[in-house]
Amino acid sequence: MNNVVAKQELQTNNTYINREISWLQFNARVLQEASDEDVPLIERLRFLGIFSNNLDEFFKVRYATVKRIVDVGKAGKNALGGIRAKELLEIITQIVINQQSNSLEILNNIHQKLEEENIYIIDENQIDDAQHNFIKKYFLNEVSPGLVTIILNDLVDLPNLKDSGAYLAVRMLMSSGEKQFALIEIPKSVNRFVVLPKDGDKNYIIMVDDLLRHCLSDIFNIFDYKSISAHMIKITRDGELDFETDLSKSFIEKISDSVKHRKIGDPVRFVYDKTIGQDTLEYLMTKMGIDDTDSIIPGGRYHNRRDYMGFPSLGRNDLLYDKIEALPVKGLSLEASIFEAIKKKDYLLQAPYQTFAYVVKFLREAALDPKVKTIKITIYRLAEISDIASSLINAATNGKSVTVSIELRARFDEQANINYAQQMEDEGINLIFGVAGLKVHSKMCVVEREEGKKMKRYGFVSTGNFNESTAKIYTDYTLFTSNQRILKDVNKIFNFFEANYKIFTYKHLITSPHYTQKAIFKLINEEIENVKNGKEGNIRLKMNSVSSYKMIDKLYEASRAGVKIQMIVRGICCLIPGVEGMSENIEVISIVDKFLEHSRVYIFGNNGDPKIYISSADWMTRNIDNRVEVSCPIYDEDIKKEILDTFNICWSDNVKARVINESQDNNYRVNDDKKVRAQFETYNYYLKKLEG
Repeated sequence: MNNVVAKQELQTNNTYINREISWLQFNARVLQEASDEDVPLIERLRFLGIFSNNLDEFFKVRYATVKRIVDVGKAGKNALGGIRAKELLEIITQIVINQQSNSLEILNNIHQKLEEENIYIIDENQIDDAQHNFIKKYFLNEVSPGLVTIILNDLVDLPNLKDSGAYLAVRMLMSSGEKQFALIEIPKSVNRFVVLPKDGDKNYIIMVDDLLRHCLSDIFNIFDYKSISAHMIKITRDGELDFETDLSKSFIEKISDSVKHRKIGDPVRFVYDKTIGQDTLEYLMTKMGIDDTDSIIPGGRYHNRRDYMGFPSLGRNDLLYDKIEALPVKGLSLEASIFEAIKKKDYLLQAPYQTFAYVVKFLREAALDPKVKTIKITIYRLAEISDIASSLINAATNGKSVTVSIELRARFDEQANINYAQQMEDEGINLIFGVAGLKVHSKMCVVEREEGKKMKRYGFVSTGNFNESTAKIYTDYTLFTSNQRILKDVNKIFNFFEANYKIFTYKHLITSPHYTQKAIFKLINEEIENVKNGKEGNIRLKMNSVSSYKMIDKLYEASRAGVKIQMIVRGICCLIPGVEGMSENIEVISIVDKFLEHSRVYIFGNNGDPKIYISSADWMTRNIDNRVEVSCPIYDEDIKKEILDTFNICWSDNVKARVINESQDNNYRVNDDKKVRAQFETYNYYLKKLEG
């Protein structure tokens, strides 16, 4: 894929890549997966959906934040890596227009390939008589009852259009010569893709958008019009939450009210079908109050392409990735006591290669075990139907003291967490709603079990959310341990939640917001000293994002001192590697593939005796300074080796690894080594461990 923005625009100064632009280049890597003909065909469509969904969230959050800077009259250069805020909005819009254009070309290519597989996506002009009868019946029974149609001309104000909702903008030229405008909201209750009856070996699909176009005469049959047309539009609203200061409201009420207010946040992006009539476009933009700081993007015939994430498989498993069977962890059993196993040694689980069921098993056992007295856990994003939540409620029902720190401000999952929080509260669970001014992003659990006359702790610390759904597609580590030193520190963090006016000290865990930067700097300084003393100095890091200038500057310092640094960064990377005199000893790759790389790992060489941490924290300012995060040391030598092995597999990837460089061109890493596709090789690694 050609780079979509000039190098001088990407490099905002000689030191950092702008965060927003780096994120857009990450999303370009997702789009590369949609364009890759080695990716199964329906999976390519789903990557297009991921690309679109990512872009929606980007505009709701990042673009909206920059727009707020413009709206209050600030330049924002320092916060935005040297670019003025208004200039950055223009650069973002141009990048997105180019990416959208590229994505349409990819979509057209996929459609052609689908037709070669006897899968036809048809529009309203390609419907035959048999399909017409099916569509009419489907419209009347499934679509029409939930259809919302808004007639515009007689209204003073445009009704509040839903954030990221898809609408058909209808223009009728009446017999009288007047124009009548209307909007049809495409119902979310109906699947976007309507599967039509097969014709022999041929599969036919029509999008609801085109089904509605076919049925316009039924929707507007009371109007006397000469011609009618319908084009899609979409708006994206500012997704930041604004909190009330009303002291009479509970925290849950404030979050609930803020989530409701998000639905009427200011528009930040307006996407429209570029074939729409100019009169219709101008009418709508005036009605919606779209101004020159909003991102106005001409698009194709269809928007909300995030829906492609749910494109029907039609039974064509040959057009999908092979499903993997999540493996067991050697030494752990779902049919025996997990506490008895953890009592003897630590165990590491890496989802989705190994089954997440051990996490649920741990909590279910804790809920039933009469010796277990207390359970404490942090919750960030729960699955829609959560066995984790059920296990905690079960534990409370059985008389355990259950404490749950649940983050109600987990972006775009606020309402789901509110619903579970209310259920838990009803069952007598002690809920902690984070810490004032800080999000609780750490992933940890500690259980106290009565053994003889003493209380012994068991627990787990993870890099990912305790979510059964995402555990099938996100790569994350979870450490199960009965190490009393580590779990004493974990318990202290829960004490901090209850009494956050106290600053606790921790002997083993590295925690944000108080200690992460200082502790990481100390570890980096040790590598610098090793080099100065003629020893080896190396650092290996795996994260989602790196944007903290302080952390980047420290890595630059280490590079200048001769420390060799290898980084695997999936998303934002504001660090510029490979620059002589600044970062020539730093290499960075990004892996985007079947699974979403989500684990965070820090490895410090320590002159041949590596210090290894798994963490909930990326190296972003918010993770270092504004969240409660936990980095957990790995003490078990077997687990250390496992993490080093799997890191090395990822670092060896020369199929799905992109090289992150100064020009941000997302070139695939190419070398003469044996082909290594890290995610597939990692699964094979765990298979071999079971056999060994």
